[in-house]
Amino acid sequence: MLSVLKHRSYRHMFLAQVVALMGTGLATVALGLLAFDLAGDQAGLVLGTALTIKMVAYVTLAPIAAAFAEQINRRTMLVLLDAVRAGVAICLPFVTEVWQIYALIFLMQAASAGFTPTFQAAIPDLLPDEEDYTNALSLSRLAYDLESLLSPMLAAALLTLVTFDTLFVGTSVGFVASALLIVTIALPSPKPSKRRGIWDRTTRGLRIYLATPRLRGLLALCMTLSLVAAMVLVNTVVVIRGNLNLGETAVAFVLGSFGAGSMVTALLLPRVLRTIPDRPVMVFGAALMSVVALVLAAWSYLLGLTLPAVVLSWFLIGLGYSAVLTPSGRLLRRSSQPEDRPAIFAAQFTLSHACWLISYPLSGWLMSAFGATPTLVVLGVGGAASLMIALVLWPSRDPDIIAHSHPDLPPDHPHLQGGHSHPYVIDDLHRQWPGHHQTLR
Repeated sequence: MLSVLKHRSYRHMFLAQVVALMGTGLATVALGLLAFDLAGDQAGLVLGTALTIKMVAYVTLAPIAAAFAEQINRRTMLVLLDAVRAGVAICLPFVTEVWQIYALIFLMQAASAGFTPTFQAAIPDLLPDEEDYTNALSLSRLAYDLESLLSPMLAAALLTLVTFDTLFVGTSVGFVASALLIVTIALPSPKPSKRRGIWDRTTRGLRIYLATPRLRGLLALCMTLSLVAAMVLVNTVVVIRGNLNLGETAVAFVLGSFGAGSMVTALLLPRVLRTIPDRPVMVFGAALMSVVALVLAAWSYLLGLTLPAVVLSWFLIGLGYSAVLTPSGRLLRRSSQPEDRPAIFAAQFTLSHACWLISYPLSGWLMSAFGATPTLVVLGVGGAASLMIALVLWPSRDPDIIAHSHPDLPPDHPHLQGGHSHPYVIDDLHRQWPGHHQTLR
């Protein structure tokens, strides 16, 4: 897997991702302490509102940012957005009112809504070889999982030396370091084949996405993933502190088991995906997540929740989580022309976070209203239902090259020269998937 780091440009991009993630992790810890400092017992409400603002920014602004991404050099755009995030982070220590937190979080996440899809779309252009790209996806997943484990430890160590507001300085340094790494490389910036209006550019990624069967299936799998993983990410503290009456260390340990499961899958996937296609791997991951949630619900109902049962369940859910999430970049690359990749990655960013925007509050409300067992049942059944929808939307036979004709084109059109066999993606010449009604208008 590490062989992909021999590519200098990708190595700098990966290091930029790592240092930015570490900075973001420090901000997560510092933001919780800042919220408590300003709001006391209402800190949970402040953080919940900040999380909602983050998701709303992601869902609404990513397509708009993608519309401008094709007009701006990628490297310039990424560096500017990192600078915005660094500037916002350095302002957070001076916050004195809760509304100021909300305003700054919106600005930071608005920049992230533009940065993340553009960053992700650049990787397949840097790594045209599929095996290299698969290794890069697994490395990225490992980076996210390691950040969730190491950032709290780093923050705890720093807090023995400095006050919590100094952690925001570390966040700013992370974003500055990311920008400096990106500015040292040349990033390909494929240009569109023709000029388009702002509305066309804003909605193009969503229209391509929803006209592609495998991506509609991916969206349904994202719903499965978000429903079941929301149980882990939202309710672990309630399960461990409330149901099992254990301490904060146990919460960290249980969340670590979820991250460990995700890392195990990320390490195995490059080898697995050489012989097994994306669809069965991702379907297995979604099925594993749903089944584990339902089995834990039955265990809880019959025998009661226990720490070993929760740790094992979270580990298995982490395995499935990474099996669904990590290969998704391969699907997006297969399903788009290079010039459309920023738009298609932004569409995935928007739609997947829309799933989280539903799952986060649903999971929290179910847990507070009905308890762990009914919550696991509802989320597990919902995940299984979304998986069934994915199986219908994404046919098991999913070839790259599809025989098709162009009765609307003249026989001497350049696209028809030299035979007509090529990977099929939705674009200006292929507005509808063969046999489907959804179309790129």
